[in-house]
Amino acid sequence: MISKDNGKHKPTLVSSETSTNHKLQTSNFKLQTYQLTDFLPTTKKELELRGWDDVDVILFSADAYVDHPSFGAAVIGRTLEAAGFRVAIVPQPDWHGDFRDFKKLGRPRLFFGIAPGCMDSMVNKYTAARRLRSEDAYSPDGRHDMRPEYPTIVYTKILKQLFPDVPVILGGIEASLRRVTHYDYWQDRLRPCILCDSGADLIIYGMGEKPIVELAQRVSDGFAIGDITDLPQTVFLKPADQIPGGIRPDDIVLHSHEECLQNKRAQAENFRHVEEQSNMMHAHRILQPLKSPRSQQLSAEPTVVVNPPYPPMTTEELDASFDLPYTRQPHPKYKGKHIPAYDMIKFSVNIHRGCFGGCAFCTISAHQGKFIACRSKQSILKEVEQITRMPDFKGYLSDLGGPSANMYGMHGRNLNACEKCRRPSCIHPQICPNLDTNHSKLLDIYRAVDSLPGIKKSFIGSGVRYDLLLYRSKDEAANHAAQEYTRELITRHVSGRLKVAPEHTSDRVLQLMRKPSFQQFYEFKRIFDRICREEHLNQQIIPYFISSHPGCHEQDMAQLADITRKLGFHLEQVQDFTPTPMTIATEMWYTGYDPYTLEPVFSAKTPKEKEAQRQYFFWYKDPQNSQKSQNSQKPQKSQRPHTPQPPHDHHRTNPHPEKPDKEKRGRHRRH
Repeated sequence: MISKDNGKHKPTLVSSETSTNHKLQTSNFKLQTYQLTDFLPTTKKELELRGWDDVDVILFSADAYVDHPSFGAAVIGRTLEAAGFRVAIVPQPDWHGDFRDFKKLGRPRLFFGIAPGCMDSMVNKYTAARRLRSEDAYSPDGRHDMRPEYPTIVYTKILKQLFPDVPVILGGIEASLRRVTHYDYWQDRLRPCILCDSGADLIIYGMGEKPIVELAQRVSDGFAIGDITDLPQTVFLKPADQIPGGIRPDDIVLHSHEECLQNKRAQAENFRHVEEQSNMMHAHRILQPLKSPRSQQLSAEPTVVVNPPYPPMTTEELDASFDLPYTRQPHPKYKGKHIPAYDMIKFSVNIHRGCFGGCAFCTISAHQGKFIACRSKQSILKEVEQITRMPDFKGYLSDLGGPSANMYGMHGRNLNACEKCRRPSCIHPQICPNLDTNHSKLLDIYRAVDSLPGIKKSFIGSGVRYDLLLYRSKDEAANHAAQEYTRELITRHVSGRLKVAPEHTSDRVLQLMRKPSFQQFYEFKRIFDRICREEHLNQQIIPYFISSHPGCHEQDMAQLADITRKLGFHLEQVQDFTPTPMTIATEMWYTGYDPYTLEPVFSAKTPKEKEAQRQYFFWYKDPQNSQKSQNSQKPQKSQRPHTPQPPHDHHRTNPHPEKPDKEKRGRHRRH
């Protein structure tokens, strides 16, 4: 039996029907206030306030507990709660000493869940130069001593020591991206599936609402974790002779972890399969032995089994997740403290999931997939109305976006073709002719939000894909909508500075990044400048760039510096490439091969090489790099492929030098 709430506290679950029929109030807004029992319990006292003697699932989170749909632990906790389970969260437990934080709520009825955080713990903790970051954006007051390195492993080992017979389920970005053999930049070595290092029982990868409820229901019905082997979107270990159903004809068997340790090309070959299956509508099961075929007694050796993911969520399913009774606030225990990541997104709304950009350095497709799942307009408006009732809301939404700003409502015209597609990107190397790029649905969302009482302006903080705006399809209605969207974006949704991410100026490097030609940036900038002139707007376009990406030589960075200098940019929104697990760029950086062509790829690896490339961003601070950048276009014996120059434009603006911003985290991703 599923344990039900005893009546002390019954949060309201908004059904899809209620969401559809929801009527927004046009006056008499009331500010929302919450009691302690409106949050998921975090202590024994909070359990007692609900009248609970025990809980079904205890989640351990390496982030502070913010009851908001952008924070994974809250999403999983609220999803389980809506399914009738009793859930508690232990945020940022102390992993030193007597482990009292791991003991305080006792033993759950079903299992422990590990939610290591919204960001990979090592990216969150260290820079690309492996230096400790100055703050942890997901901790109170930005403290960087509130989580260990690899909390997934640390928390699991403690729980297995204290409660060896209780299953531990892994989730979140850290486990998702370590579900098979992966390169660890911070230890500079290959590591196996994180189940091997942690000792956990199961991984739920990707967005976990559907598999976590199904898993909890099966365990509640009496199934042992080890017997649950057919659940989509899960990863587990089994001896080779106990793989469910044996090795089937349609299974994809990767090179073993042992082979990858000995042969980098094998690791590169593996990744192509992993990426393709992560972005297919109907994926295949993946198997990866830990030992090579030459090893003895293979029947007893563990094999990693990766079950295919669930299909993308429907609008109704996504609405149900976002319509759960979140308070949208940090837990009261953080009163008087600020959580930087929350401050950034507290007045923003996520309108879709998934991204079909397929950028080589991005992990979104590995975690959410390339197919876009959209919320309904009513669900979005309902959340915006909730924001307008927040005490400190002044009428300005910081973002109406998602993994990318302008993919809402986009899908293939012929869905049968999409179901067979293996491409990791729908827009690289060219925009797929089957892709419906019409921006009309997104414009409708913007206008509906802006018409709500209490909304003065909605800004777009997510990354805008200008290649989608410049694309000319055979559908004239889509072309017109793109032009209309571009003007409305620039005139109504920019807070003075529109941030876009060309990432580089060399078309050769951009090809490896899976980004459009820099010529498209020139074209978009001309449009941006023209519209700003016509509307008498004093606005800037702010480009993001990456150094040391695989395939990038120092000469390419010199050319980047020269081109951006001529455009009048003083770059600040820049970063040095950080190899993170489960991206094609990381695999190229580590293995030296392009996983799709198996051709060699150069990467700057030593601190000296990486710093030499990074310094070209700041040519205006270093006279030596300024001179190098100006000399980059002069003929040389080993001249790199030439980067196209901008067409002549008498009206090009000269942006003011950008002031450094604080480091961006969370949903302000780059695309």
